[in-house]
Amino acid sequence: MSEHPSTAGPATSGPPGFDERLTTPLWWFVFAAGVAALLGAEIHMGYPGVRSWIGYAVLIPLALLAVWRLGSVRVKVEDGQLVAGEERIALEHVGRVQTVGRKQKQEALGPQLDPAAYVLHRSWVPTILRIETTDGPFPYWVVSTRRPEELTRALGR
Repeated sequence: MSEHPSTAGPATSGPPGFDERLTTPLWWFVFAAGVAALLGAEIHMGYPGVRSWIGYAVLIPLALLAVWRLGSVRVKVEDGQLVAGEERIALEHVGRVQTVGRKQKQEALGPQLDPAAYVLHRSWVPTILRIETTDGPFPYWVVSTRRPEELTRALGR
């Protein structure tokens, strides 16, 4: 059996995809469980019997769920669109992209921020991208990302 090299091009067209989940740090889960356990202990001291354990059974899972929900937002480039949280924009409407580092982030999110901009910011993520748009309700997007170079490449910039 002989091998024939494939003459077909790549299976995908357009810019490469990108998918990042802006997860919370693991120590936040430990901290949230500890705070919930302390609150559960307050309830435990006030009630006798089985009811004393209800605080632990309810508060610890709720605290862990809240921290998980904080870190469940995704930034994706798929099907010709940038998806950040609940918002979408077609890649053809993406303009200039600027990486903003940790030191300049306060300026970009403070005095320089346009109130009409779309902001998907997570404080535990060190860098953000400022993505200008050529169409849509927002003049630009500010999106947190741990991999700004890869996202810039996926946007085709």
